[in-house]
Amino acid sequence: MPRSQKGSVVRRRSASSSRRVPVHAVLAEAVAGIPPPPLPSKATMGSACFDLHAAEPATLRSGSVTLVRTGLRLRAPPGTFLEVRPRSGLSSRGVLMVNAPGTIDRDYAGEVKVPLTFLFPGEYQVQAGDRIGQVRVAQEYPTRFESGTVLPSTDRKGGFGSTGR
Repeated sequence: MPRSQKGSVVRRRSASSSRRVPVHAVLAEAVAGIPPPPLPSKATMGSACFDLHAAEPATLRSGSVTLVRTGLRLRAPPGTFLEVRPRSGLSSRGVLMVNAPGTIDRDYAGEVKVPLTFLFPGEYQVQAGDRIGQVRVAQEYPTRFESGTVLPSTDRKGGFGSTGR
């Protein structure tokens, strides 16, 4: 497959065959006025998501949400959208992403920012270049909603943990 809107092609070899796998390109543009940040990248070959980095220092305070800048505008390939997810390494230190996962629609053109909060008393310092979230490319399926019966009535009530622990 030659280069196209879908991006480049990578040849994967397995024990039984060689096949071509399309590689979709996410477009990334640096926001003007700050030093260019690193592009999202995978920490290992087995990583499911690409790490997002802080473009500048930020102070997280207990009880408030800080939109940490990535310095990037991202555009997903056709037929996809992007999800921003938290990093487990931050959550173990009390830093949480409050809108997880966050959705970046294909037609959003602004800077990607990661909403973080600090659970413990005091402050947490984010340095420029720190990994603050992960971005994942998700497939978009042509979908519509229709009126109809979802399930017959049941005894189940409430939601939000209503089935127990």
